Amino acid sequence: MANKKVTGKKAASKASKTLTSKSTGSKSKAAAGSALSQRKAPKKQTSSKAASAASKTLRDKRTSNASKSAAGSALAQKNSKKR
Repeated sequence: MANKKVTGKKAASKASKTLTSKSTGSKSKAAAGSALSQRKAPKKQTSSKAASAASKTLRDKRTSNASKSAAGSALAQKNSKKR
């Protein structure tokens, strides 16, 4: 079954701030871009590459709360393949 989650308003705002920040790293921006692209698109899923970037963003202690929020949103929209 497909994941039908979308990025919420607050997470989208934080993703936007992450993308416009000059001090944000590429992995954080990749995760934020993925989250922002899924704002009103329930059929879109986070790619494996973006999910990996989001995971690294969440584990990095230097990452801002805004970046972590966007990364969490992107990761939540990854379609899990449980076997």
